[in-house]
Amino acid sequence: MKRAVFALLTATLLGSTGCDRIPRDQEGNPLLHRAAEAGEIRQLDQLLRGGTPVNARDLCQRTPLMLAAQAGHLEAVESLLAQGAFVDLHEKGAYTALLLAASNGHAEVVERLARHGANVDEVEYTNGWTALIWAAKRGHEDTVRRLLALGADPGVADARGRTALAWARSEGHAGIVALLTENSKG
Repeated sequence: MKRAVFALLTATLLGSTGCDRIPRDQEGNPLLHRAAEAGEIRQLDQLLRGGTPVNARDLCQRTPLMLAAQAGHLEAVESLLAQGAFVDLHEKGAYTALLLAASNGHAEVVERLARHGANVDEVEYTNGWTALIWAAKRGHEDTVRRLLALGADPGVADARGRTALAWARSEGHAGIVALLTENSKG
């Protein structure tokens, strides 16, 4: 409740200064973000045609592309990319759209973002994990396979010195261990 009141006050203050061109719901949440997260293409496209900035940020600094990628809505991701969404923007924890998609096993979204220039070896700063580490840790084999094909470096270690291979081993993901072992450098 406290968060909703803060969001509404923030939206009201920004709107009253003329600084916020982002349409919001009654709780102050950006409508474009909600449409992207839900994969509501018609509403997403309507808001973008109406002038809502494609790279608009919410209170956690997330963009619509990040939310669509995290939810695995490929069509929404494609629509946002076509409208000029930036692929490597970071939210508060330094997650990018590709990191969010990989951590949730959305292999097709990961591939589409990488093909649009997203950095496959980007590191978030909470644990120092890459998309490959996230996918390996969570057992997303197809995502690991695609990241390797896209050039992700399996030798990158996190803040604790653990690689994707170390995580896959500790989590018991045998198929991913095999993939990473055959793709490890040196």
